[in-house]
Parts: sequence; C-alpha cells; structure tokens
Amino acid sequence: MNQPVIAVHDLTKIYDLGELQVQALCGVSIDVAPGEFVALTGPSGSGKSTFMHLLGCLDRPTAGRYFLNGNDVSTLSSRELAHVRNTEIGFVFQGFNLLSRTSAVENVELPLLYAAGVPAAARRERAVEALKAVGLGDRLDHHPNQLSGGQQQRVAIARALVNNPTLLLADEPTGNLDTKTSVEVMGIFQRLNIERGITIVLVTHEADIAEYGTRVITFRDGLIRDDSAIEHRRIA
Repeated sequence: MNQPVIAVHDLTKIYDLGELQVQALCGVSIDVAPGEFVALTGPSGSGKSTFMHLLGCLDRPTAGRYFLNGNDVSTLSSRELAHVRNTEIGFVFQGFNLLSRTSAVENVELPLLYAAGVPAAARRERAVEALKAVGLGDRLDHHPNQLSGGQQQRVAIARALVNNPTLLLADEPTGNLDTKTSVEVMGIFQRLNIERGITIVLVTHEADIAEYGTRVITFRDGLIRDDSAIEHRRIA
C-alpha cells in the first residue's frame, strides 16, 4: 500500500486570544492517499480553514502530529517549514495573490527564486511549461490587469505547479469567479489530478464545487462530521 501523502493524528489547534481561548480543531485524524482529490467543506468557523493552514505548514498545531510524505512536520522549525512549503506544497488562493507590476511568466517564476541552484534559464523554461499546462502559453508577458479573473487564477495555479509539488492546496479557488469560469478552473484541477496524479486538497463552501473531487470531508465545530467518497464526481 502506498504511503499516505497526508497522515494526521489527533490534530488540535487552540487560539489564545488573551483571556479567551478558541479551540478551532478538536483532535482531527485523517489520511490522504497519493492521487486523491479531497474537498473540505463546512460552515464558517467549522475548522476547515485552520486545518488547511496546518496542512500547508503555515501554522503549527497545538497538539497532535502531521506527517507529510512520511515526514513529521508538526515540530519543524520556521526555516524547515519554509523549505517544506517551497519544495513539497503548491498553494492556490481565492484572491490570486499575483504581483500587479509583474508579468505572468515572472509571477510563476517567483517560487523558483527561493530554490537553490536553479539558473535563470531553467526558471524561465519551467515557468513557461507551467503556463502552457494551464492553457496560457500565449499570455506569458501579460500583466494581471491584462488578464481576466479566470486567467489570473490559471497563472496562480501555474505558480503553484512550478516546483513540482506532491501536494496542491487550494483555498476557495473559485470564490471570485463566475460559474462558467469556475467550471473551467475546476477542469484544470481535475486534469492535474487525473493526468499528473497530483494530490489535491481544496477548501470550498460550494457543494457543486466539492463534487469535482473524489472525496468530501465535512467539518463542524472543529471535528470531522462526515468523510465520504464521491461515487459520481462531476467532470468539468
């Protein structure tokens, strides 16, 4: 049996807000196998975004353990976590997070600037290939204000892919997009999942978006309330 990409054991997160303590996660345990496409759903305050931040090594758990590709990352130093984020995880956000004065290909190159030993020519080649993979090979030199919302999100996906991560995390990636463009973006995620075998974990509050995955995990009050395979996934 393949080693899980994600193995989480009794993960707890408590936010200390002065006199008030908020328990955002209450002992969550899951495994995610290579090649799964998991949608995290649940109401606001359910714990899904906190869980996503922990998976992305953007925050540390209060208790519990998190293994990424077999390595315990729950106790790593800040420097070590930064290395994991840049080499093993790709991030896609609702707000695109592109640099406005920088071209599409330069935006995609950014993660490679922090990767040791990647010469400029190789950075450009990998960025171009990533943009071609999301259908933007003809928009390399366009700036964000010259691109539609859907095209900007494609650039963000290309940027997430450029370091060849084993795990792609997407936080409400269709939240700023219309229905037609949302379907197109979910089609890109599906192709990356099916054709490249990239493991994807996506946060969404939209039930129809969740159905593009292979599995839905529902959070409520810091706990997993349901964890189900999708028998008939939507195909974009």
